[in-house]
Amino acid sequence: MARPSPPAPLPRIAPMLATAGRLPVPGPAERWAAETKYDGQRSVVYLPGDGSAELRARSGADITRAYPELSALGGAVAGVAAVLDGEIVALDARGRPDFERLQPRMALSGSPAKAARLARDVPVRLILFDAMFLDGRDLTRLPYAERRRLLEGLDLRGSHWSTPAAVVGHAERALDATREQGLEGVVLKRTDSAYEPGVRSRAWIKIRHVRTVDAIVGGWVPGKGRLTGLPGALLVGQRQDGGALRYLGSVGTGWSERERAALADLLRISAIERCPFETVPPVAGARWVLPRLVGEIGYATRTRAGLLRHPSWHRLRPDLAPEDID
Repeated sequence: MARPSPPAPLPRIAPMLATAGRLPVPGPAERWAAETKYDGQRSVVYLPGDGSAELRARSGADITRAYPELSALGGAVAGVAAVLDGEIVALDARGRPDFERLQPRMALSGSPAKAARLARDVPVRLILFDAMFLDGRDLTRLPYAERRRLLEGLDLRGSHWSTPAAVVGHAERALDATREQGLEGVVLKRTDSAYEPGVRSRAWIKIRHVRTVDAIVGGWVPGKGRLTGLPGALLVGQRQDGGALRYLGSVGTGWSERERAALADLLRISAIERCPFETVPPVAGARWVLPRLVGEIGYATRTRAGLLRHPSWHRLRPDLAPEDID
C-alpha cells in the first residue's frame, strides 16, 4: 500500500507591519477597519494541513516549542493548508493582555517539560487577524476585506485561539472602547489593501493611547544608595538614516524591582568601553553597552531637538532587534 505523500511546503511569509499614526485617517471612514491592538508577541502560523502547526516570530525564529498549547490548532484546520497572521498574548485576571506575564513564555529554547509547566502556569491565547495563504492559494494580493472573510470562514474558535471581529467605519468609536476597557489601542487597516510581506505600510495604522517609542539602550547610569550596582537610569537612542545612534534621553522611572535587577544583568554582560551614540550624551558617570537591547519608552512630548520629555520605561522588548525598529 502506497504511503500518503507529504504535504507541499508552505511559502514563508514575513509579517506586514503597521505605521504609527493618529485620527483622523485619510479618506472616507468606510475605507478603514478597526482591530484591537493586542500587547503580545507577533506570530505567523504555518498549518500544512496534516494536523501539525508551526509558529514563527516576527524575526522568523521558530517559537513552536515555547507554546505547546497552540499545537492543537493544526487539528482545527486538518486537511486545509494555511498561513495565518496573529498575536500571542497572556491575559491578566481581568482578561486583558499582559506583556510582563507573557515574557517568561517568549524564550526560544528550553526543555519540553519547562514549556509544558509554563503553559499550565501562564496559558496563552493566539489572536488571529489575517490569512495570507489558504488551500493552495496565495491571498496576499487580495484586499483586506476578502482576506478577513476567508479567515472568518475557518471559524477558528478554541480554548487557546480566536478570531476577534473587526469593525468597519467606526475608528473613533473603536478607539474609545479600547480606552474604556484598558486596552492598548487599535490598528486601522484599509479594507482595499493587499498584504505587504515585511513592509511597514501606511495601509495599516496603529494608534496607541499612550505615546511610546521603541528605543535602543546604549548606556546607563548606576543608581545610588539601595540602588548601588543597579541601573538608576538608562540612556536610549534611535538609529538615523545613516545608521548612527542618536541620543533620545535618559529614562529613570517605570521599573519594578525585578525588572531593574534583570536589566542590571543584561547591562553587565553587554558592557563596552566606547560610547555607541553619535554624540556623547552630557550625562555624568555614564557607562556604555552594546546597542542591542530594545525597550518601549512612554513619553509626554518631544523637544525641538528630538529628546523625549518625561520618559518612563514601559518594558523590555526581547522580541525586537535594533534593526526592527520603525
